[in-house]
Amino acid sequence: MSNVYLYLLVMAMVTYLIRVLPLTLIRKEIKNTYVKSFLYYVPYVTLAVMIFPAILDATASPVSGLVGFVVAIIIAYYGKGLFTVSLFACLSVFIVEWFL
Repeated sequence: MSNVYLYLLVMAMVTYLIRVLPLTLIRKEIKNTYVKSFLYYVPYVTLAVMIFPAILDATASPVSGLVGFVVAIIIAYYGKGLFTVSLFACLSVFIVEWFL
């Protein structure tokens, strides 16, 4: 049982350090455009990495999840709204599941 407290302490320290180190080490404004671009996209990439496996596992077949994902990306690329993207993604999953 004492290992659980050790694990919690290590997780708390890692989380704290990840949030505090940038504040203490970087005091000036970041002027490098590459670093600024990288930091701008980190939240989006993190969200995508967390969601993608769930997309494949949310349906009865990973193939239908992948088809829905590809359809959603294509429709979103053309600038359609969230409702339209989700509607077409769900319809494509439904149709693929119907044939599988």
